[in-house]
Amino acid sequence: MALERPEQPLPGLRRLAADLGGLYAANALVAFIFAASGPVAIILAVGSRGGLTEADLASWLFGAFFVNGLISIAFCLRYREPLVFFWTIPGAMLVGPALGHLSFAEVIGAYLATGLLMLVLGLSGWVRRAMEAVPIPIVMGMVAGVFLRFGLDIVFGLRDDLAVAAPMVLAFLFLSWSQAAARFCPPLIGALLAGVAAIVAGARFDAPGQGLLVFALPGIYLPAFSWQAMIELVVPLAITVLVVQNGQGFAVLTAAGHKPPVNAIAAACGAGSLFAAFVGCVPTCLTGPVNAIISASGDRQRHYIAGVMVGILALGFGLLSPFFTRLLLATPAAFIAMLGGLAMLRVLQTAFAVSFGGKFAFGALVTFLVTVADVPIFGIGAAFWGLASGFAAALLLEREDFRR
Repeated sequence: MALERPEQPLPGLRRLAADLGGLYAANALVAFIFAASGPVAIILAVGSRGGLTEADLASWLFGAFFVNGLISIAFCLRYREPLVFFWTIPGAMLVGPALGHLSFAEVIGAYLATGLLMLVLGLSGWVRRAMEAVPIPIVMGMVAGVFLRFGLDIVFGLRDDLAVAAPMVLAFLFLSWSQAAARFCPPLIGALLAGVAAIVAGARFDAPGQGLLVFALPGIYLPAFSWQAMIELVVPLAITVLVVQNGQGFAVLTAAGHKPPVNAIAAACGAGSLFAAFVGCVPTCLTGPVNAIISASGDRQRHYIAGVMVGILALGFGLLSPFFTRLLLATPAAFIAMLGGLAMLRVLQTAFAVSFGGKFAFGALVTFLVTVADVPIFGIGAAFWGLASGFAAALLLEREDFRR
């Protein structure tokens, strides 16, 4: 097996106590709030569009937080690095259109196949070669096409529910403009607080008839395997994890002076995806934004402790996933749509910049157009055909980029 060995032994209790500190706790809290706000809203938006029930969504959130929280704690301690795992956001958004013509059981079957593929790539050491074989601009063209509908939700939210949407946009813009204010409150958190204030002021909270405080009792979903789901989802899901999400995580951690174990992380994503699939969760990935937040300040040797704290918070969120699901679903639809759209703005901007800023620009454009058109062919969704057509266009018209 090609798994990397840790450079340091497991920290003992004395070492853990010495590495704890207020700065790392604060970084962990900010990073966790980021993960539990906009990305959770995306899950709820995608799942609701796909016809999933409240119980399905709560089970999905349990897998997203509890299963990945366990992996995060284990890896942060084992490698003494900030290695936090959550779920693939582009992958979650690929699932939304797929649920329109595939059953949830077929989608879960594709999750399992994706997890097995990533596990094999990680254990064999082929993952780095696989990452290098895929032109990033073409992949990001698919990501831009999938994310576009969430950016448009901001416009539709302003049109449909100005009282909730406008304060969120104004708070986001102000905190994005004012660096001093953003140090105390990140833009997305400010938008969330502004939305909550608008909901409370307008008495727009639709409290459920049954109790809010409910602990997780995740469902166990049996998979169904169909060629249609395998072709449509497995390759795009694996690419979004290994290339888009993990690649982003590797970049931010390397820039902070860490040495993330590429093969071990891919294997963990595969194993985590296999477990998470049975409770209805999309595949596991190394998160970029959360790891960027917890590794941005403080002693590099102590960054891992912030990752452990994020993992502990994730365990608590997962255990209370029905409570948070019910709480968020009781808010106006525009609140979730706006939160998800604002969370995706910077990612959408990056996707466009990477897609059309250099090599493979034409292939990326073809990928983007086919993905946005969202026309399934032979029952297979547009994300797969976007990748396939963009790659074919690049092979035909951008051969020089492949040589470079």
